Amino acid sequence: MGLNEKVAVITGAASGIGLAVAEDFAASGAKVVIADIAGDRAAEAAERIRSNGGTAIGLAVDVTDREGVQVLFEQTEAKLGPVDILVNNAGISVDRGVRRITDEEWQRTIAINQTGVFLCSQAAAKSMIGRRTGRIINISSRAWLGWFGQLAYASSKGGVVSATRSLAIELAKYGITVNCLAPGLIDTPLLRREPQEVMDRLLQAQPMGSLGAASDVAWAARFFADPANHAVTGQILYVCGGKSLYAQPASS
Repeated sequence: MGLNEKVAVITGAASGIGLAVAEDFAASGAKVVIADIAGDRAAEAAERIRSNGGTAIGLAVDVTDREGVQVLFEQTEAKLGPVDILVNNAGISVDRGVRRITDEEWQRTIAINQTGVFLCSQAAAKSMIGRRTGRIINISSRAWLGWFGQLAYASSKGGVVSATRSLAIELAKYGITVNCLAPGLIDTPLLRREPQEVMDRLLQAQPMGSLGAASDVAWAARFFADPANHAVTGQILYVCGGKSLYAQPASS
């Protein structure tokens, strides 16, 4: 029970990777906050964790709204205690080439994927610095290395990687670690919305030829969150089936 009694806030946690992280942390003894813009779904997810013996609450939050983020941390502390672990998972993906992407799509992607990380990390740091302990885990993407039609998404996730490194440097003297996960193709409801021909093409480019599981990312997040892991900071851990190394040509 390495995370026993630790308070963990996971954004975008009503489904997919965020939910897998929340379930894993709760099974490891953490008190988790399912923070999601879909408040009803967050509450339902928290109830499922409680029914399995875990400690969880669901709270609605828009990570692009400073006041809303502040309320999230205030409610968390009032209900569960000060935040020990923050997982910045909330994000969206817009697949548009440079000739087609709109201003609105660009701004929304940057706001959720990058500004959301800033606002939540700032709130968490203010709480953690005084206690000289804490774990911040940012969810980027293998796509930050670049991919077709992902100008906005890759740019925003590249910003998350840079933010991770800068935060790690700034917060190290307070005993706070900041690390980054870069998932590749992970089997989530969002990915499953893609047409079959798109899925086939993505899998062709995957060195392992298969999708990863959300639980794979959750395991990696728990590694970064573990209190015993106090010397690893500013790092990027790929959970991508080898795609960060190279991508198969679609014809191979």
